[in-house]
Amino acid sequence: MSITKGHFGTLPDGRSVNYFTLKNSKGFQAQITNFGGILISLKAPDRVGKLEDVVLGYEKLEDYNKKAFYFGAIIGRHANRIANASFELDGKEYKLFKNEGENHLHGGEVGFDKVLWNYEVYEDSLELSYTSKDKEEGYPGNLKVMVIYTLSEENELRIEYSAVSDKTTVINLTNHSYFNLSGHASGDILKHKVWINADKFTVIDEASLPNGEFRDVKGTPLDFTSPTYIGDRINDSDPQMVFAGGYDHNYVLNTAGNLKEKAAEVYDEVSGRVMEVYTDKPGIQFYSGNFLDGSAIGKGGAVYNKRQALCLETQFFPNAMVHKNFPSPILKAGDTYNYTTIYKFSSR
Repeated sequence: MSITKGHFGTLPDGRSVNYFTLKNSKGFQAQITNFGGILISLKAPDRVGKLEDVVLGYEKLEDYNKKAFYFGAIIGRHANRIANASFELDGKEYKLFKNEGENHLHGGEVGFDKVLWNYEVYEDSLELSYTSKDKEEGYPGNLKVMVIYTLSEENELRIEYSAVSDKTTVINLTNHSYFNLSGHASGDILKHKVWINADKFTVIDEASLPNGEFRDVKGTPLDFTSPTYIGDRINDSDPQMVFAGGYDHNYVLNTAGNLKEKAAEVYDEVSGRVMEVYTDKPGIQFYSGNFLDGSAIGKGGAVYNKRQALCLETQFFPNAMVHKNFPSPILKAGDTYNYTTIYKFSSR
């Protein structure tokens, strides 16, 4: 296992940004920058051992500092959508930044994806830390956050999230990597097979906000209880698919917080690459890259078009502060937020 550091660029205010390359003895490697905690590259072997970068991203820091589709970033304080950009906590209303119509998305105008994290490098891991100040983007409490990236000899990328706040607050951290197991520049992911360990999903409205209903996946185009090509039902006329323009839904995981039980799997028959997802979070957002529109020019000049990647974002459910039947994202003052997600790569 090795970790090396390089210079990734300079922010407009003069602060220097680094990137870190984590590599195991098999060649499996991840590159992460301390700007946004972004996973900028992930090279995994195919069935004949050929390494390919399987995450979308940019070559230059300035591209990440723009509206960047959240490629590879740590999302916080609260991933996904919050209706009306507000929530009530302990009898007080907190107003957040509106950055998706009337709603709040992925932490606001300057979420964790747009801040410079402190770093410590250890033998097999990269530790990133950031203090989000009270009222940042409207959230209560001074929140100390730590994210640890670890690479294993079993071709696992492990992401450990922890946080503590001096005031009761809400928090829902995730990683927003876009995966294409054929390679980041290889075209659409409609022939990727997906399996999700979930019998139910949270129903959305026209604004892609959950309405509080849990619905069985059986008999719907959202059923991935057996491995299914993404493209098989993505253009279905079901209102759920029309509202999201494809898949952009939260699945209620059957794993009940068990990190050892597989939450999801993606298989690319072309390359043979397999990605397994493990998490102790209660939900996972399956997103099929519906909003990619060709405006993002990525690594090597790649043009990222619609449905050219997928995301599997482990999370608390979107809009959970409105729906009390959802698992709560509330973090009490002094308590510790502590969750882990693992992306494991192999081939067959």
